[in-house]
Amino acid sequence: MAPHENDSTNNGSSPPSSTQAFKEYVEDKGHARTVKSVDDWLPVGSGSRNAKWWYSAFHNVTAMVGAGVLSLPSAMVYLGWGPGVLVLVLSWVITLYTLWQMVEMHEMVPGKRFDRYHELGQEAFGEKLGLWIVVPQQLIVEVGVDIVYMVTGGTSLMRFYELVHCKPDDISCKHIKKTYWILVFASVHFFLSQLPNFNSITGVSLAAAVMSLSYSTIAWVAPVHYGQEAKPPMTKVSYAYPHSPSVANTVFRVFNALGQVAFAYAGHNVVLEIQATIPSSPQKPSKVPMWRGVVVAYIVVAMCYFPVSLVGYWAFGNDTSYDNVLQRLGRPEWLIAAANLMVVVHVIGSYQIYAMPVFDMLETVLVKKFHFPPGVILRLVARSLYVAFTAFVGMTFPFFGDLLGFFGGFAFAPTTYFLPCIMWLAVYKPRVFSLSWMANWICIVLGVLLMLVATIGGFRSIVLDASTYQFYQ
Repeated sequence: MAPHENDSTNNGSSPPSSTQAFKEYVEDKGHARTVKSVDDWLPVGSGSRNAKWWYSAFHNVTAMVGAGVLSLPSAMVYLGWGPGVLVLVLSWVITLYTLWQMVEMHEMVPGKRFDRYHELGQEAFGEKLGLWIVVPQQLIVEVGVDIVYMVTGGTSLMRFYELVHCKPDDISCKHIKKTYWILVFASVHFFLSQLPNFNSITGVSLAAAVMSLSYSTIAWVAPVHYGQEAKPPMTKVSYAYPHSPSVANTVFRVFNALGQVAFAYAGHNVVLEIQATIPSSPQKPSKVPMWRGVVVAYIVVAMCYFPVSLVGYWAFGNDTSYDNVLQRLGRPEWLIAAANLMVVVHVIGSYQIYAMPVFDMLETVLVKKFHFPPGVILRLVARSLYVAFTAFVGMTFPFFGDLLGFFGGFAFAPTTYFLPCIMWLAVYKPRVFSLSWMANWICIVLGVLLMLVATIGGFRSIVLDASTYQFYQ
């Protein structure tokens, strides 16, 4: 027998000569091609790595500056000036730090990219434990956000219709149930959800980012004018804590307000999936353009969050206790109507940003575990069922502000405030009592406390509101 026939090593440059070895070679090559074609087909993965740094900027703006910004003035009502400003600033600093950690960890293993949050969790905690730690939290965040945005989109559509169609004090104007408006909003997503991957929703995300900056600007410019116009009655504005039947009720409302702030800082759950769309090379790793986009996005976040929170609270004081500050603004009607329409456009894009990783998980399980053939039919059925589910839950439980507080505490605080820090400690193992070690442990302690109190406050508020709520109103 020729020497090469006994050689068990094959570098893959040419097929082996023996019949059995050749058969195994063909099967392996075919399997590799199949796996690669499936990975390229999935919404997140190697099939769409051609994004630019500015894609990262507006994807992160769309994911971060959500409708939660409009609830920040109402959160200030229960936090007050000092604690409220402190919480806003700390949240901005901590979440920027943890976002930097995730960008850095995306390619911490040479030649390997962690395109999904749970893949990073598996690297830090192990194959099985990493999945159990990350996937439930990430799903709660992404599905929870999409449910909240269903409510937000429907509510803003209803508000736009009433401002444009109904005159003040017109009792003859026909009001349409919020449930129907949520259905109208959901109908858009039955079509948009068929877009295959992150790069295909670039235009939608860009429009959403522009709208978020626009309505955030309206949400603080209009109160400035309103407050100036209200003087000298401005003396009636009170910054005292709202009257409450008990101290316990006030404490729980404070807890819920902390959850609303946590909800507002929530882009971490899709950051690795966004970075996965950026090309990378040893000379220019993906973290360079990704971080540039993140910095731009966080500047936009500061331009939106701080003015809306502080100016809204300054103008209205403890009378800002609305889930959406635009509801507190009564004039000019055309501007408020336009702002509500901008909210609708923004949450359309933001819904898709948060839905894309869920679609990736669904399609990965259906194709790789249950062996469904990848294609248009699978995508149509799976994604349509997901849109229908989020619409149904949104119509059934439209407690917008309480949902913000509950999801902000229960899910956003772990994945945004302290889970990246735990991963960093597990992977890099910084020296005990070093600056990195202390910074991470401070974030972990603050994040855990925020998770506990915000979850309790949000859940209690949901229970109280549910006791007086009529379903499908």
